[in-house]
Amino acid sequence: MAITVKVRRGQAMVFFALALPLVLLPVAAFSAEAGVLAARQAHLTEVVAQAALDAAQQLDSAALRSGSGWRVDPSAAQATARREVAEAEPAAVLDLVLTTGAQVTVSAHETVPLKLAAFVGRPVATLRARISARLTPGYSSPSSLLPLPSRSFSMT
Repeated sequence: MAITVKVRRGQAMVFFALALPLVLLPVAAFSAEAGVLAARQAHLTEVVAQAALDAAQQLDSAALRSGSGWRVDPSAAQATARREVAEAEPAAVLDLVLTTGAQVTVSAHETVPLKLAAFVGRPVATLRARISARLTPGYSSPSSLLPLPSRSFSMT
């Protein structure tokens, strides 16, 4: 009695050829969605940073005239930050505009719907950004010892 053994060559290769796309496609899709989330986070951070810079430029002129020093006007800073965030990123919600003397802190969040993570149980992600900016006086004189030009161009 002869024992016959069937040789099945290439069976593992066929299995991996069929199973590999099932593993790699969701990984690629999740990484693409992570890239979109990173871009949205960067944009939200940029919007909040610009809002904080613009809000920090709202000088309280009454305090400056009275000799109290450099301070940010809280109501003007809040209105400026609110307007900047609403114009640049309508989906963002402004959480906080805190003015402390010459410093302004702006905080906002945005809820982003997720396409693929909904299958895992998280249909949305909340992105947050918090930036502080400070009002500082400018320079009192040019740093160069050269005389200032009397004309910006010459005609010959």
